[in-house]
Amino acid sequence: MKKRKGKSMRKEYDFSRGVRGKYVDLIGEDTVFVGIDPDVAAVYPNSKAINDALRKLAGLPQPTKRATKRKKS
Repeated sequence: MKKRKGKSMRKEYDFSRGVRGKYVDLIGEDTVFVGIDPDVAAVYPNSKAINDALRKLAGLPQPTKRATKRKKS
């Protein structure tokens, strides 16, 4: 990354206690980030709705839920 000549970080921005990569472990290896335009994002309430719409458009099958064992009382 190139430094901009004559430009510097504002004094009110203090990253002295910042931690690089603090949340990187929360992201899975198979996760891909895609930019969605604001007008499109406004139509969908969450990422599941976007993924469902894209699967339908691409002709992919909807993922099925795995059956889980019930806990015995």
